[in-house]
Amino acid sequence: MPTRHATDRNSGAATGGDAAPSGVGDVRNVVVVGHAGAGKTTFLETLLAASGTISRPGRVEDGTTVSDYDEAELRQQRSVNLALVPIEYHGVKINFLDTPGYADFVGDLRAGLRAADCALFVVSTTDAVDGTTRMLWNECAAVGMPRAVVLTKLDHPRSDYAATLQACQDAFGEKVLPLYLPSPQKGTVTGLAGLLSQHLHNYADGHREETELGDEDQVRVEEARGELIEGIIEESEDETLMDRYLGGEDIDPKVLIDDLERAVARASFFPVIPVCSAGGPGVTELLDVITSAFPSPAEHPMPEVTTVDGKPKTGLTGDPEGPLLAEVIKSTVDPYVGRISLVRVFSGTLRPDDAVHVSGHFLADRGHEEHDEDERVGTLSSPLGKTQRPVPQARAGDIVAVAKLSRAETGDTLSDCAAPLLMKPWDVPEPMLPVAIVARTKADEDKLSQGLNRLAAEDPTLRIENNSETHQLILWTMGEAHVDVLLDRLSGRYGVNVDKTQVRVPLRETLAGSAPGRGRHVKQSGGHGQYGVCEIEAEPLPEGAGFEFVDRIVGGAIPRQFIASVEKGIRAQMEKGTTSVGYPMVDIKVTLLDGKTHSVDSSDLAFQMAGALALKDAAQSAGVTLLEPFDQVSILVNDDDVGTIMGDLSSRRGHVLGTESVGQGRSLIRAEVPQTELLRYAIELRAMSHGTATFTRQFARYEPMPHNLAAKVLE
Repeated sequence: MPTRHATDRNSGAATGGDAAPSGVGDVRNVVVVGHAGAGKTTFLETLLAASGTISRPGRVEDGTTVSDYDEAELRQQRSVNLALVPIEYHGVKINFLDTPGYADFVGDLRAGLRAADCALFVVSTTDAVDGTTRMLWNECAAVGMPRAVVLTKLDHPRSDYAATLQACQDAFGEKVLPLYLPSPQKGTVTGLAGLLSQHLHNYADGHREETELGDEDQVRVEEARGELIEGIIEESEDETLMDRYLGGEDIDPKVLIDDLERAVARASFFPVIPVCSAGGPGVTELLDVITSAFPSPAEHPMPEVTTVDGKPKTGLTGDPEGPLLAEVIKSTVDPYVGRISLVRVFSGTLRPDDAVHVSGHFLADRGHEEHDEDERVGTLSSPLGKTQRPVPQARAGDIVAVAKLSRAETGDTLSDCAAPLLMKPWDVPEPMLPVAIVARTKADEDKLSQGLNRLAAEDPTLRIENNSETHQLILWTMGEAHVDVLLDRLSGRYGVNVDKTQVRVPLRETLAGSAPGRGRHVKQSGGHGQYGVCEIEAEPLPEGAGFEFVDRIVGGAIPRQFIASVEKGIRAQMEKGTTSVGYPMVDIKVTLLDGKTHSVDSSDLAFQMAGALALKDAAQSAGVTLLEPFDQVSILVNDDDVGTIMGDLSSRRGHVLGTESVGQGRSLIRAEVPQTELLRYAIELRAMSHGTATFTRQFARYEPMPHNLAAKVLE
């Protein structure tokens, strides 16, 4: 693709040379997406070197990589954070947002998609297009994100460019088409053949030289060029263009490039650029495509905005001189600097020491406290590894690191104090893997709550639950890798050590049948004693009926004031359960039939104790049925995996309610499954579907537990 000046297609303003970015059209926000091992970090280091930001690919001056600088990443040797990697190229600032390639950290991917205007999909030519890669592509497609595909590791001995391109087209669609073809010499890629320019970018001598195509390259280019031109023309708004092309007319390359840019911006065409990650062929070509063909912030729709009291706010256009509107897309804690907020500015200009209003209404339904308060902005900086390089301001369209926003959490809105605004949040995936933890020592217990609250402020995919029934502290997470990172940070960053324990599912008890019960509480130990006797009949009720108490006392066998005491004692015993495992008893009817009193020793407490003993006696006679909670589960899965998933649900004692096609080779399965069978389902479903299936769950009801399983619990 020919090198051109970066142009804001909305305003028509152009920039060139190496001048510092000054307007929305001089910025490109690009989220870098790809599965773990695709080579995203190495690829970004190569771009940094090509732009002159660092001297050569590899670790930057502080010894870390460009994006893997979190202590958990350094210890675990994997990228688990959304990281900003900004570079400047020919007067355009390109903000690369490096995202983790693991399904557990899809929350960071969605934050990156919110902040970016285009996605760069990195696929290794040494690997297949796996389930995780398809899942990441679907995430981009779900929000209509413009995408381009980078095929990396062309210089690897096992590289297979043709097979990888075909795999991408099979997985992502026919509009995934290359702009360049690699040109090998003696098994090494030394140049790229441009399909539109029909010239060879030759790197054999270590620098780019534009030459004529050789005979072998010419044959390959002719076939691929026709397919590319037809793909572009199909997306053109000029309906006559295809007829002219098929009639033999030579279409002006500028017309094709303009149509290509528009098709990329509306996410209907996905150009492919091959790149040698170690430098050389593809790097300059990719930077040229990013600056000339990728949409600028002015071309990306503004998220929905309201006032803090919910009134729609219109008229925001992304003007650097307009009202301030920015969003915290990632919040992290640096052990030396403190809290660092990664902020995308959508409107206005953000400067150091500005007073801003912080609106936090992002995850109120997950236990995050809502907050509206004013704070003063600290230093603005542009990161390079761990190094924070100060910048004087961040204009609309830019992304910057902000220090000292002590209360700002991921997803919070920053706006003018005089006219606070609130942005509609992006969709955060629901964590589905529960992990129970306990503090290792008393000192750890004292620090645990504060440490967890700080982790939750950074990570919206973490949900913390204090279960009042099982008395367990539960972390709801995205998967095992997510758990490892959370506990690593809890220990390494906040000095809190915890141990994992088995998650307990809150069961219920009910009566297996009807039975009488007698409660006798009689004690005498000097002075006033305790005397209360009652006789009841207990029976089960239908699910959800609750508790029913019937008074059938005649003749004053139990005085009126003590009848309420009997009911109170029965209710208290229901809360504690009647078996040794102590699950609450539900859905029963108790009829009070008879009793005895003592003129001196009968009391409220005595009849409470008698009522409790009567219920336990009836339960022992009638037997107890354990009830387990069932969740309604909705599973989105590829059509090829429907049979496997449904068979697995049956093995989990699930009731399949039905399936329906949702298009694009996907189906939705609805089922009801016992909670005890879902404790590790997030991991097991991912394994069964090769990372492509997702599910949601919500409580449905309680059902009787099978006798063999109930017997094990009661034992």
